[in-house]
Amino acid sequence: MTLALTVLEIVAPVFILAAVGFAWVKAGIEYRIAFVTQLSMTLAVPCLIFVSLMKTQVEPAALTALTLASMAAYGALSVVIIALIRALRLSRPTYAAPLIFGNTGNLGLPLALFAFGEVGLDYAVVVFAVMAVWSFTFGIWLVAGAGSLGKVLREPLVGATLLGALFLWQGWETPTPITHALELIGQMAIPLMLITLGVAVARLTPGGVGRAVALSAVKLALCVGIAWGVGVWFELDRTAFGVLVLQVATPVAVTSFMLVEKYGADSNAVAGLVVVSTLMAIGALPLLLAVLL
Repeated sequence: MTLALTVLEIVAPVFILAAVGFAWVKAGIEYRIAFVTQLSMTLAVPCLIFVSLMKTQVEPAALTALTLASMAAYGALSVVIIALIRALRLSRPTYAAPLIFGNTGNLGLPLALFAFGEVGLDYAVVVFAVMAVWSFTFGIWLVAGAGSLGKVLREPLVGATLLGALFLWQGWETPTPITHALELIGQMAIPLMLITLGVAVARLTPGGVGRAVALSAVKLALCVGIAWGVGVWFELDRTAFGVLVLQVATPVAVTSFMLVEKYGADSNAVAGLVVVSTLMAIGALPLLLAVLL
């Protein structure tokens, strides 16, 4: 009973904030999702990443191990998912990126914070950064067949990651007033992303529910299995292991829907994946946390 209550305390704030966004839309109140998403991804999240890396108390060796493990996990998952899509004769531009990349920002970061504390958030930022770089390069190629190194380097998320890593490596810190300002900006990220998640889900119209259920279940099983195996292989400590599995296992991201819509793939099918996998996560992630804690 104690474990169940602990898990409930961890996941409840996440879904309560998402429910706020969902209810906001259903009440007919305006919510400019494009503006909020831009504010989060170009300002709040980069500040969160930079400060988390700069101030992390995690040993550099542990961060290096988790970075390599994250790269290995997403690399292995990409190979398996692409092979599966070819075997099932599904559209690569439509299904590959959504099945590989999870909601590590909107859902993964707050879950890691509530489950594993500040150290868990530091670890989660590393996994999120690896996923973000991979999705802005390989992910765009999967959907559009093209990518731009210049565009990747101009992304605030990538710049914040590289700069934060440099400050961590050199042991530098920004002046205290600047650090406090950056922390305040970064604190916007998690609640904004969760509320926006609820708003986006409320506006989506699922398509192909049967296929979405099957693919969402397969994605969850593959993500947990691959991340678990990689975590064991790299001999990650308990917290890093738990964060890696949790982050990789997050449901299809709303950004996947935006990406396929932008490049002309079947956005309705991806909308179904977002809704179904997110609903599936409501039941699956608490069970996963119960095992990891």
